[in-house]
Amino acid sequence: MDVIEAMKTTGTCRYFSDKPVPDEVLMSAFDAARFAPQGGNRQPVRWIVVRDEDRRRQLAEWYLAPWKAYLAGIGAGDIGVGALPKAVTDADHFAEHLHEVPAIVVLCAELDGLHPTDLELDRLSVVGGGSIYPTAQNFCLALRDQGVASALTTLLVHAEPQVKELLGIPDGVITAAHIAVGYPARGFPAKLTRTPVEEIVFGETYGTPISGGRP
Repeated sequence: MDVIEAMKTTGTCRYFSDKPVPDEVLMSAFDAARFAPQGGNRQPVRWIVVRDEDRRRQLAEWYLAPWKAYLAGIGAGDIGVGALPKAVTDADHFAEHLHEVPAIVVLCAELDGLHPTDLELDRLSVVGGGSIYPTAQNFCLALRDQGVASALTTLLVHAEPQVKELLGIPDGVITAAHIAVGYPARGFPAKLTRTPVEEIVFGETYGTPISGGRP
């Protein structure tokens, strides 16, 4: 599959079929994912594929609580989501049916393989994720190439202590995201909705339009 087409059509799937995803499909995607960039080539990412029905149901239960709190914030107007009511409805369906997704892949990282360089700044530290999330995106793109959909969420990180106990994750290893994986029940999007490129790319200084215009 053309890589640009994959990038533009690998949306967050909210409706999955119950068709199982074969091991060879998952392993092919994991194999491709590991070539993502990462600081010092430390390769901190580890994966856990959860297919057991009871474990999936427990993960879904832990996911549902923070999601419903987020949903309540949207309803109260405390959290702005723009003009995206369908996206919220679809996300709620996903939350209610997460336990039915064929596989939940837990994205982990070894702490000693991360090297955040922004800890002394007076803001949220994000740099450590640079050695984690590109690998996750590679994984989702590699799945898309094989006709498999995905939905990456970080809400379950709220329940990291419980998740670590449930899945036997050792000390020194964190959870960074959970990825629902399965064949899409409604196909893939023909085109994702994103902010126009000329509104997010600047030249030389923030807010200054870059020369050349649209691609």
